[in-house]
Amino acid sequence: MRDEYDFSDGVRGKHYKAFRKGHTVIVHKDDGSTSVQYFTQEDGSVMLDPDVKVHFPDSESVNKALRSLIA
Repeated sequence: MRDEYDFSDGVRGKHYKAFRKGHTVIVHKDDGSTSVQYFTQEDGSVMLDPDVKVHFPDSESVNKALRSLIA
């Protein structure tokens, strides 16, 4: 990061809730055109918080734990 960028007053995670709901990526190309893509979570997907994700590295481990709770 360049020295002129000052993030000392930045707030970590400020926009994460909005980002999880969906976000638009606009790419401005050299020829003047733009490419727009909208991203959302896939239906049925679940976002794990970082402290939980350490214990559940993949879908299989999450499903196994949840099945043990509902059995």
